[in-house]
Amino acid sequence: MWIARGLLGIAVLVAAAWVLSENRRKVEWRVVGWGLGLQFGMAVLLLHVPLFRKVLLALNRMVGVIERASHEGSSFVFGYLTGGESPFVLREGMTAAPQLFFFGPLMMLIVVGALGAVLFHFGILQWVVGVFAKVLNRTMGLGGAEGVAVTANIFMGQSDAPLIIKPYVDKLGRAGLFMVMTAGMATISGTLMVVYASMLEPVMPGIVLGHLVVASLISAPAAVMVARLMVPATPEEVDHETPVMKAETHGVVDALLAGANDGAKVLVNVAIMLIAITAAVSLVNSALRLLPLEPAVSLEQIFGWVMAPVMWLVGVPWAEAKVAGELMSLKTVFNEFVAYLALARQDAGLLSEHSRLITIYALCGFANFSSVGIIVGTLSALSPQQRKLITSLGLKAMVAGTIATLLTGAVIGMVIPP
Repeated sequence: MWIARGLLGIAVLVAAAWVLSENRRKVEWRVVGWGLGLQFGMAVLLLHVPLFRKVLLALNRMVGVIERASHEGSSFVFGYLTGGESPFVLREGMTAAPQLFFFGPLMMLIVVGALGAVLFHFGILQWVVGVFAKVLNRTMGLGGAEGVAVTANIFMGQSDAPLIIKPYVDKLGRAGLFMVMTAGMATISGTLMVVYASMLEPVMPGIVLGHLVVASLISAPAAVMVARLMVPATPEEVDHETPVMKAETHGVVDALLAGANDGAKVLVNVAIMLIAITAAVSLVNSALRLLPLEPAVSLEQIFGWVMAPVMWLVGVPWAEAKVAGELMSLKTVFNEFVAYLALARQDAGLLSEHSRLITIYALCGFANFSSVGIIVGTLSALSPQQRKLITSLGLKAMVAGTIATLLTGAVIGMVIPP
């Protein structure tokens, strides 16, 4: 039954992308076949072959190591604010303050940013990106710059990955630009993977980082497939020249410090965003409580009603679809950080393990309204003469990224039985 629903969901999502296509007659169905084939093949390989399962488990243990290292660093600087022993005498019946969110999981952004920069400095990240780019080129016919940008988005942020192909952005046509934008919307950065894994560990202990890695990996071919469905490319548009990925840091220490600084910038941006979004949701919910409705409705409930049918299509039972729909809507309207935070704080009984897994995969992408501004701003800065074209593709790329992550949720719901 769950397999039939998953197939129905995939068919509806592919059909939706085709209906939204700018040129339905030029759609290459070979690309669609390869996209779905790579999604299923990679998912089965990574989740069911013992060797790869061990690798994913090892990745999850790595989260604990990084978390402890982050705690040591932040506690050295911020002391008891990280959840350590209080330096002052507490009144009777009181306990020390728990670890503050800003000085806990968010501090991992600095550490992971530094580690990522070191990997890039030694060429390890470039090698991995190059391997995946070749796979996408030989199977789905992706151009050199497109393939590198799509693969880089699996590990880097949507504003960082385009910088790797900076000299090639001017050469990209409408289809190429849309491909890069969709890939940015359909994946998340390696830095945030580790933070989300730390947040979701109580919800899905043992292998949550592995699942996030798999989600970002298999969303890459989904992004290519959906992008080519919605904006088909002509043969002359595809540029097969492979960009040179070279680190600009001078030594390991320079890379470490540069990466830490980049991580700190992300940390501050995330903290500011969470304050603004949480406050905005609170204000809207306060206004909704003024309506003469019994019981009162919230913004999350309204979004849940809208997205419930979509989550049912990708494999979540109808009894749980509204809850999953709320999370998916939070991700689309605000961002995946807010949605994962809500999932981590949710009552465990609201979603079954299978539904929670599908939801985690479907949420694993940057497709939201604020990301439209980020990706449009980044690409416009790299190619000012194409600003108008890039701007016109922003919302379309968000829709494509959402369809891609929903396809990933549907695939994983079929590969892993309830």
